[in-house]
Amino acid sequence: MPPAKKRARTYDSRKIRAAVLTQFDAVRQAVRTLTPGQLALPTRLDGWTVRDLAAHVTMAVETVSRNLAREEPAKAELTLLQWPFATAARAGDIADGTRELAEANTDLDALYTRTAEGIVEALATASDTRVLAARTGAMTLADYLVTRTVELVVHTDDLNAAVPGLDIPQDRQALAAATRLLADALAAKAPGGSTEVRIPPYAVVQCVEGLRHTRGTPPNVVETDPLTWIRLATGRLAWRDALEEAKVSASGERADLGGLLPLMR
Repeated sequence: MPPAKKRARTYDSRKIRAAVLTQFDAVRQAVRTLTPGQLALPTRLDGWTVRDLAAHVTMAVETVSRNLAREEPAKAELTLLQWPFATAARAGDIADGTRELAEANTDLDALYTRTAEGIVEALATASDTRVLAARTGAMTLADYLVTRTVELVVHTDDLNAAVPGLDIPQDRQALAAATRLLADALAAKAPGGSTEVRIPPYAVVQCVEGLRHTRGTPPNVVETDPLTWIRLATGRLAWRDALEEAKVSASGERADLGGLLPLMR
């Protein structure tokens, strides 16, 4: 896990809490409309059906209320900028848990209802500084909720890609937080100031070792939209494919981010 040398930006806790609840509800409403045939469709996650993915979304959110009910760790072990790099080690456990959850819960609507009620109740009295014993490492509630925006935005996009015409909306605050966290994680992984990565309207970061740019147009610039950036950062889209499909522009000899992506696996 690379050290998070870059200081994490701050997030408005009230907005993040609302974003998590809003995005989860958007997925919940869409899952209610899925037919058995649609639930059986494959997704871009190897071996996962739409049903598996829909169940996983509840697991990603339910961890908040479950961990709030557990004994509080003595201190946080994981910073927000370290989280993206800590997820790969638990991928196997998460996949196994997802399949078990999907098999045990044939009524997805009931599962979503229980999850929604659980997180609303848990967040009603929980402090942002409360430490949670998360799978990836102990984190404060405030930081952990930001990571939930990444989970929800990424898997909303996965569901939309798997089911033609589903078109689950992305909450603006959730999309903004996910974009910013993953952009900052890139800057933490490749600290420097030679390359400017622009993801309008949510984030601009400087990264990659080399001569730091101070004025005028930077010599090395990467620009893309939020969802394309999130797909690149999470391995849903390869850098070369994004360039060929004109989904990202990159100019300058230090603008090739292919060797740094994905950030999460």
